[in-house]
Amino acid sequence: MTPPAVTDAARRRWPALAGIAFAALVSIGMASGVDQAPVLAAAATVYIGCAALQKPRAAWPLFFGSVVVITIGKVLDVDATLIVLGCGLALGLYGLLRGVVRPGYGLPLQTVALLGFGAVAALALFVDTDLGAYLVAAGLLAHSAWDLHHYRADRVVSRSLAEFCLLLDASLAVLIVVMTVVSPG
Repeated sequence: MTPPAVTDAARRRWPALAGIAFAALVSIGMASGVDQAPVLAAAATVYIGCAALQKPRAAWPLFFGSVVVITIGKVLDVDATLIVLGCGLALGLYGLLRGVVRPGYGLPLQTVALLGFGAVAALALFVDTDLGAYLVAAGLLAHSAWDLHHYRADRVVSRSLAEFCLLLDASLAVLIVVMTVVSPG
């Protein structure tokens, strides 16, 4: 029988546990860390989507939508990075057309983040595989710091998504670096 303290801790930290589990799931069959570029793109897209909609609770539906897009890309053997980034740009444009320019930590800052994280994800597709893997890992580590900031500030996305994404990004970055260092060539 599981002690109540363990059960309570797992219940409180379910986003962190789910983030680690999801990192393990998406890393199955990973040929290179560059394979995770769509995850980095999706991370930034979820944030700009929530900022454009001005609804932190939209984080989980946006996350699951990005999972669907990335999964369809995998099934069709198409890298979904640029598609996901296009969705992020469309969400940003939607927010701009709605006049969502305040607060500054919302759409303006999330646009800068999408451009930065998106540039790293896209660049990783066009460089040497090992360099690309390290770029994706660095981008994911940087995004995990972004998640931590938003978790503490409790704004833009839901706290549960920020916690989930923090552990997903950090865990996946570590897996990418280990795989890249260990794999020959």
